[in-house]
Amino acid sequence: MKKLSLMIAAGAFAAPMAAHAQSGECGDVSITEMNWASAQVVTSVAAFLMEQGYGCNVSVVSSDTIPAVTSVAENGEPDIVTELWLNSTGDTYNELRDSGRVVEAGPVLDPGGVEGWWVPTYLAEEHPEVTTIEGILENPDLVGARFYNCPEGWGCRVVSDNLSAALDLEGNGIEVFNAGSGQVLATSMADAVLNEEPWFGYYWGPTVPLGKYDMTRVDLGPVVDDVHERNQNADTTEPGVSDFPAAPIVTAVTSTFQESNPDVFELMQNMTFRTSDMSTVLAWKDENNASADEAAVYYLSNFQDEWSGWLSDEARTNLAGLLDQD
Repeated sequence: MKKLSLMIAAGAFAAPMAAHAQSGECGDVSITEMNWASAQVVTSVAAFLMEQGYGCNVSVVSSDTIPAVTSVAENGEPDIVTELWLNSTGDTYNELRDSGRVVEAGPVLDPGGVEGWWVPTYLAEEHPEVTTIEGILENPDLVGARFYNCPEGWGCRVVSDNLSAALDLEGNGIEVFNAGSGQVLATSMADAVLNEEPWFGYYWGPTVPLGKYDMTRVDLGPVVDDVHERNQNADTTEPGVSDFPAAPIVTAVTSTFQESNPDVFELMQNMTFRTSDMSTVLAWKDENNASADEAAVYYLSNFQDEWSGWLSDEARTNLAGLLDQD
């Protein structure tokens, strides 16, 4: 998409092109840009579609989860909060939603934030038994007799510690290696995959490693809500076995924005990225040392079948001349 790339290079995200936009129909829109990579890509894609498809004048507000929700509660802005991880919002967001001050547009990632225990796909194909936790416990040597755990202080460390105890990993001949940092955890996966060696450990998405490396999630059995809740408590005396549920991640807008901009609200309702696609985009971004805007170009260029369905007919027409394949 040469035109799109040239627009990004020229800073076209900052101002809509009147020749292609519904000038005057949308007005000013404020949208968050959270301080992590996937949220920045989401915001860049959303800003481009709103400006070029719907004629909005978009201002991007740098923020984080709690400050964004607090700002909406106290000031009624920004208009749109993207990539809101509901397991990190506390009670404030629920109160805003229940009172009708914000409206949940829908999931921005599908199936959401993904957590689990993984093995490389080449290992799973060679030894299908390692795709289940029962098979791993019966064949610890196939995964190198080691489990790569989360660093201290991460929420997943508590859950994985309790799962490890409930499954008696060490009693079944599997050493639990507690990674000293996120970088150590990611590097352990990378080193194993690049050398086609066994690897078994925790990871989450969307992330660069899950976009870069072909990994297979280990079946830990069904998600059991009360067991997973107990496993989040470091002091539980009853750890159990439950898979990790997907973390819900949504886009929310203020009720006043929904009322004044129904077409853009519909876009936000439709704007759902597949978690695996976002991991692919993040891997490309990392490999190319690219900006969020450049990663947005990559997504728009390579996943048009996904995002074109988000648009209104008029917005699709407005974008048709820009998103050619010349």
